[in-house]
Amino acid sequence: MKHIKAVPLLFAILAVAAIMAIGVFIAEQNIIGIAASALILIVIMGAGFAHKKRTHE
Repeated sequence: MKHIKAVPLLFAILAVAAIMAIGVFIAEQNIIGIAASALILIVIMGAGFAHKKRTHE
């Protein structure tokens, strides 16, 4: 069984939380919350891909 890497797992959990927040803000019809959550998602995904490139996983 492979060893679970903590940092990529954290990025994945944060990205899922940001996607969930987008859904919540869509239900609440809050445009600012949708935009903020989308921006946070882009930042988290970018950081995750940059980490992957640095570590060559």
